[in-house]
Amino acid sequence: MTEFRADPAFEAGSVFAVDWPLCQVRLQDDARFPWLILLPRVDGAVELNDLTAEQRAALMEEMVRAGERVRALGQAAGRPVDKLNTAALGNVTRQLHVHVVGRRRDDGLWPDPIWGRPGAVPLSADDKAALLRAIREA
Repeated sequence: MTEFRADPAFEAGSVFAVDWPLCQVRLQDDARFPWLILLPRVDGAVELNDLTAEQRAALMEEMVRAGERVRALGQAAGRPVDKLNTAALGNVTRQLHVHVVGRRRDDGLWPDPIWGRPGAVPLSADDKAALLRAIREA
């Protein structure tokens, strides 16, 4: 069995948080939003239909779990999430992945989508460390 590797594009904009049963969980390096990325650890997976039925069910459960984490991160920051955005786009990075993003009516891009928009604000080292702890300990 080969070791799972995230596409290098993920290394540039996110950081490894934890492994769940199916997915590698990554924290997006953007202080504007509580934002997790789920990467199913399935070699060659590009589309949902590249997963077995059992893996798709597990992915759905992990998406719900990620949504709970995103809401908790927003709450802890004093910026409760108004709406969860969940998407598996893959137009730029083919490796199957799911974004789970907490949105607020007062965020700078509301109500527009965030995909492909400039303006990411990198997390400070302290904030990144605190968020990673919160994700791992939850």
